[in-house]
Amino acid sequence: MIRLIGYFFGIGTALALLVAGAVAVYIGNLTKDLPDYEVLAKYEPPVTTRIHASDGSLMAEYAHERRLYLPIQAVPDRVKAAFLSAEDKNFYNHPGIDVTGLGRAVVTNLQNLGSGRRQVGASTITQQVAKNFLLTSDQTYERKIKEMILAFRIEQAYPKDRILELYLNEIFFGLGAYGVAGAALTYFDKSVNELTIADAAYLAALPKGPSNYHPFRHTDRAIERRNWVLDQMVDNGYVTREEGEKAKAQPLGVTPRRNGTYLFAGEYFTEEVRREISARYGQNALYEGGLSVRTTLDPKLQLIARKAMQSGLIKYDTLRGYRGPVTAIDVSGDWGVPLGAVKGLDDVPEWTLAVVLDSSDTGLRIGLQPAKQASGELVEERVEATVSKEDMAFAMRHVVDGKTVKAKSPSEVLKPGDVVFVQKRDDAEGAYALRQAPEVEGGMIAMDPHTGRVLAMVGGFSYAESEFNRATQAMRQPGSSFKPIVYAAALDNGYTPASVIMDGPITIQSGNTTWTPKNYDGRAAGPSTLRNGIERSRNLMTVRLANDMGMKLVAEYAERFGVYDHLAPYLPMALGSGETTVMRMVSAYAIMANGGRSIKPSLIDRIQDRYGKTVFKHDERSCEGCNAAEWQDQPEPELVDNSEQVLDPMTAYQITSMMEGVVLRGTATTVAELGRHIAGKTGTTNDEKDAWFIGYTPNLVVGLYMGFDKPKGLGRGTTGGGLAAPVFKDFMRVALEGTPNVDFKVPEGMSLVAIDRKTGMQAAEGQAGTIIEAFKPGTGPADSYWIIGMGEDGSNGSGEALSPQANQAIQSGGGGLY
Repeated sequence: MIRLIGYFFGIGTALALLVAGAVAVYIGNLTKDLPDYEVLAKYEPPVTTRIHASDGSLMAEYAHERRLYLPIQAVPDRVKAAFLSAEDKNFYNHPGIDVTGLGRAVVTNLQNLGSGRRQVGASTITQQVAKNFLLTSDQTYERKIKEMILAFRIEQAYPKDRILELYLNEIFFGLGAYGVAGAALTYFDKSVNELTIADAAYLAALPKGPSNYHPFRHTDRAIERRNWVLDQMVDNGYVTREEGEKAKAQPLGVTPRRNGTYLFAGEYFTEEVRREISARYGQNALYEGGLSVRTTLDPKLQLIARKAMQSGLIKYDTLRGYRGPVTAIDVSGDWGVPLGAVKGLDDVPEWTLAVVLDSSDTGLRIGLQPAKQASGELVEERVEATVSKEDMAFAMRHVVDGKTVKAKSPSEVLKPGDVVFVQKRDDAEGAYALRQAPEVEGGMIAMDPHTGRVLAMVGGFSYAESEFNRATQAMRQPGSSFKPIVYAAALDNGYTPASVIMDGPITIQSGNTTWTPKNYDGRAAGPSTLRNGIERSRNLMTVRLANDMGMKLVAEYAERFGVYDHLAPYLPMALGSGETTVMRMVSAYAIMANGGRSIKPSLIDRIQDRYGKTVFKHDERSCEGCNAAEWQDQPEPELVDNSEQVLDPMTAYQITSMMEGVVLRGTATTVAELGRHIAGKTGTTNDEKDAWFIGYTPNLVVGLYMGFDKPKGLGRGTTGGGLAAPVFKDFMRVALEGTPNVDFKVPEGMSLVAIDRKTGMQAAEGQAGTIIEAFKPGTGPADSYWIIGMGEDGSNGSGEALSPQANQAIQSGGGGLY
């Protein structure tokens, strides 16, 4: 018997050795194919790129995986406690594998054999790091063994806090959120420091199965899992039982953070920044690089610009009548559901969609679009309101079959089922006013002329309606707003503000083509100074001036100012017939405002990578004394501007002074009501297709245009001075509030001389009709009366004799506005 026992013991020992050897060989083979765990030291996960306004306000986030990387030191203890309790309570005590938990899982899986139930695991946080970073998610024993081996090695190579840091920043939480910081923002719109015990417990419940514990689809299950985590936190001594019970009594409180842009009215600006970053660094850097972008946007000015531009567009549009409802729905049943499916303008929160329930001679009875809950479902309550006939007065002129007709009753304009925009009246409960998204559009830019920083941008009435940015993408004819470039070229090349040019009929012959330009009012003013020419926006004078100095020079200055990359040297281009953008025109005016220095328009101040290193900075000015170690009675440091001088500073002042005249006496006198030192120029293109105004103070330049996306006439008599200048005025009135009224500085060396406004010659003391003009050294008023563009034979300078009508116009001195 003893020999038999010994025999079996020997066989058993041999078999055990064989099994151990086989296991060793098997594990040895597995270890040959194990990934290199040292890559964890160089872990750079995809991180969210965040865009901020100049005041630090968050504008937008871009990410494939919505993640913000947090060092473990920045994670609050209660958050760490929640995850340790939910996933691995022995984390700080085991060597990578929790033997107790593993044994419990083995017993459970043996009991479940043949039941069809999914096998349970006992993965520690270290094992999950090994799986998530280095392995696949296959449910196999081979993967599990590799996971254990890697867990041992990771524990030997990295401290516990580093392993927990990797875990908390990598795991997926659902709703597109990765990492605990991203999840806190996504689910609760909070930073991790703001999370309550209940919040932290819910987030810790999610890694087990985010879709299983969805806050809206599986609310009860989510609360049950969260409460289990809270019980574990109590059992592990992280919170008291009283704190745990209090947290369990709370609802989930999930308030999902909306995607896209966060700063109101900044959508066009944000999208422009997104395109620039993508073009500069590529899509991967934008969506995975964790860039921190500080933009130039001033949120206060942006709101002012939005309001001014939208008010101008609405004012023009409502004067042209009502074009009809947004759409129509069935109101025979529950009208809230089909109305809730109609897309409104979420960036125009003052307006809401409504459906007409009844229309009569006195007004409309409407049903308001139901609000949406956080889950995306519509609220059940249905709210009705009214629109009086007076609050839809503009719609009494409405468009029918392309023709505008007058209606006597609201019932002739709208019928039950029509979906419309309305705006709540502040002075009457339950009363609303009818609104209409304008068909006319426009773009607007506000810029710091000294740095090129774009402070505000309006790309259209509503980004939700159209993402096309009319401030940067729309190619439009600037019309007469281009004329200051022509006049600046002249002043920079020997002409003075007092130079006299013939404002009379002219015909240009080019091959077989004949061009006869005209002034806006069709009349001629006769000989006039350059100042009068720009103040009154005289086309004939501008063409003669460009013809006299040569279009090649005009083209050179247009390109130097950045208005065009290449301007064809044809005379019609002098009247702004070449297409450009609002951004380019505002940048050109900034050069005149800042004393003639070139600027690079920029939407971005600074870009930092995920580690905080600055990889881009717009401001290239140097300041040698700014970083002095101590004060030693040295002079105050100054920023050195090394930008190119593209225009003589004296020329810049002369053209600025002349454009001040546009505001005080010319085509933009409405702006003079502000009582500020403002220079500017109106612009109206052929057939009144576009209306422009660009103006500036010494520290702010603003430009805009208004017109239809598919160019067509705005209406006879619609000019830049009547349509665009009032929008500029509305913006500046608020934007400049509380700021000093700074005058434009006269460069040293210039002479200020009183001249006769009509002849351009020096005025006698006490003479009427004079104006002070600035002259460069070596120049001054002409000693004799000389008219540029007037031939010695009495012709108009084009080789043709003046007609009797032209002579009569010259003698009468008739003029007009443009």
